[in-house]
Order: sequence, then C-alpha cells, then structure tokens
Amino acid sequence: MADQKSQQARRVLITGATGFIGTQLVQQIVEQHPQWHLVATDVRPSAEVEELANRFSLHDVRDQEALVSLLREEQVDTLVHLASIVVPPPGMSRETLYEIDVVGTRKVLDAAQQAGVEQFVVTTSGAAYGYHADNPEWLSESDPLRGNESFAYSAHKRMVEEMLADYRQQHPSLKQLVLRPGTVLGATANNQITNLFEQKRIIGVAGCRSPFVFIWDQDLVKIIVQGIQQRSAGIYNVAGDGALSMAQLAIRLGKPYLPLPSWLIRGALSVLKPLGLNQYGPEQVKFISYRPVLDNQRLKAEFGYTPRYTSEQAFDAYLECREKRQEVS
Repeated sequence: MADQKSQQARRVLITGATGFIGTQLVQQIVEQHPQWHLVATDVRPSAEVEELANRFSLHDVRDQEALVSLLREEQVDTLVHLASIVVPPPGMSRETLYEIDVVGTRKVLDAAQQAGVEQFVVTTSGAAYGYHADNPEWLSESDPLRGNESFAYSAHKRMVEEMLADYRQQHPSLKQLVLRPGTVLGATANNQITNLFEQKRIIGVAGCRSPFVFIWDQDLVKIIVQGIQQRSAGIYNVAGDGALSMAQLAIRLGKPYLPLPSWLIRGALSVLKPLGLNQYGPEQVKFISYRPVLDNQRLKAEFGYTPRYTSEQAFDAYLECREKRQEVS
C-alpha cells in the first residue's frame, strides 16, 4: 500500500512536454493521477498536450526568468526536465546544441532552485559513459562518465551530469532523480539507432560484438511517474535486462550482417559525409564498436522497478509495431 506521502497531489512542470517521451508522460499522469496539477512547456505547440495539461506554455529552456515566474505562479514542487536535442535538425550547429542541452539545463536547475522546487527529475543518457574500448562489460552507476568529445550528444550529457553533481553538493535541498536511459524504443520510435535498422544491410565492425541495451518507452514513462510519486532521489541506469549484439539484431531484422574492418568504415565515412552522401562521419566507428551496456540492478533493487520488457522483448515489440506501420503505408 502506498504511504500517505506518495498519495499527495503533486504540482508538476515538464519541459520538452510535446516530445516523444514528454507526450506519453503527460498522457500517463492525466490518466493515473488526475489530482496532480500539470504544467507542460515546450518550444513546439501540441494540441493534444495543450488539451490534457492544466496549463501549457511555450517556453525555451534558455529563458530562466520566464521559467522562474511560471514555477512560482503555478506553485510547482516537481520539475521534470526532458527538453533535449537527440537528433539535431539539419544545419543545427554544435554551439546551439550546447546552448540548449547544457546551458539550458543549467538555467532550468537555477530556476528550480530560485522557485523553491522540491524535486528535480532529469533524463540524461547512457551515452554519458562514453564509447570506449575499455568500458566494462556492464556499466554501473558508479563507473566514471567519459562522454566522447567527438559526439556532441555524449559530451553534452557528460557535462550535464557533472553539473548535476556540483548542484547536489551546493544545493542538497533540491532532490535529484537522475535517469540514464539506454536506447529508447517504442511503437513510433525514430532516432539515430532506429535509422541503422532501416538500412539494406546491418553494418558492424569486425571483431566487435557491439551489444545494445533497450528500454521500452512506456517503461521509462512509468519509472518517471513512480519517481515523482515516491519523491525518489538518486542516479539510475534505465534499461531492460540483457543485451543484443549487432549480429543478433540483423537476424531479427531479417537482413544480412556485414562486419567490416574499422579502417574501411572510417575511410568510407570520411569521404561520404563531406559529400553529403551520409549523415555520419568517421567518429561513428566508436559509436558502433563500443556501446555502453547498462547494468540495471540498482534500478530494480533500490528504486524498485523491474522493466516490463527485456532488451530482447523491447526490440521484438518495436519490430512488431514497425511491421504494422509498413503494412498501413
């Protein structure tokens, strides 16, 4: 039975509320906790989110003053920070990515502190650990964060994590729940990893198993809701049990698996990207070769949530939804 504290109505503000996870989080909160007061913000409007939330506000995370005013006006006690650039639109510079992901997070943190918010929930990424040949077979939350400079997303998530750690020291009254998801899959998932699955053949790096861990989108949403409800704090890897190698993924996709020497892939990408014939550069070799494989034991034992889908089940569910979409189209 949930204790009295977990039953209290929350006053929640979500940044990035019209995104892939944000929209689902809004839906689940409204369905399961209609007594909660929900404020949704994003730079993009959404008729669905606007209708569901108690209040919707167009807001750029870099506007700290406006966020402080909104948090105070709505008496928000829980801030869920989802706003981030996962797949940059064509032409977006690394400087802009940094401004949104790193500077934006700093401004949201400062706004939460100024407005007296009690709990800060944030999704970073397993990419913060970095893509390194000497990564342990399974990464735990105590392993060092070494996000690669060559990957903007990985480097920025590492910087965000360093910022969060500093903030925990300086402002311990603001509870932090930090979630590090693996690759998120769902019925409509579309990201850098799912783009790999759409190729005619699955390219791997010879000599590298390249295991992937997946988390189903609804599992991630439920973890966030549980964290809000229980006023949880701490750092947790978010992934289903187990992992799948590139070769195993190719079998499930029914596509040929082609492991190539790293020097060959690196050379080809260094030519193709400048010509505009491929979106990935030579740094992609590390991205494919040395996947951060997340240990989820702390999530299950300490946080108290066991993902409904293993990595294998999440991928199979994604494939089923993908096939249905293709049939319709």
